[in-house]
Amino acid sequence: MSRTRNYTAFYVAEPFNSSTLGAHATRDFCYYNLLRSWKGADSTFPFLDAHDTTYNVRDSSDWELTLRPRLRERIRNSKNLILFLSSSTTNSRALREEVDYAINDQGLPVIVIYPDYETKESLLTNNNLSDEVKNLWGKLPVLRDSMSKVPTIHVPMNKALIEKTLKDPDFMLATKIQPGVFRYSP
Repeated sequence: MSRTRNYTAFYVAEPFNSSTLGAHATRDFCYYNLLRSWKGADSTFPFLDAHDTTYNVRDSSDWELTLRPRLRERIRNSKNLILFLSSSTTNSRALREEVDYAINDQGLPVIVIYPDYETKESLLTNNNLSDEVKNLWGKLPVLRDSMSKVPTIHVPMNKALIEKTLKDPDFMLATKIQPGVFRYSP
């Protein structure tokens, strides 16, 4: 199986239904849609959506029989995990499952995008990731507790930096670098 896709994880209120206005109004889901729109506007933008690799699921789908296996199949098609981590992110069952399976079972490198920040400098204090950024990791303990197992890169909501990161072989499964916490220097 070729791992050419980017699996995107983001918080949405549960139960989730992508066809309702509620899902589209959820902040983290809107950031995922922004990636998709960048790809739609420019076919060379290096985002290949793993969510397009299996058919969609609905609210009424059973977690164990349908939802969880579908998430895992999409992750197994992926070369990395893109995680939107914002002030509105909540530690939901689906998000925990996605991050845990991607890191602890599949060993996917993680690209953490912080929508509340716009520049690489805004993520930093004294040239290190700020306490405010690190505190966001506590919103998703499985991420915080598993980051030492895979390379993670932390980037602001900046199209040029996201594009650069998506092209970086250091954050792709087949060519990933050693585990660690990485960020771009100003």
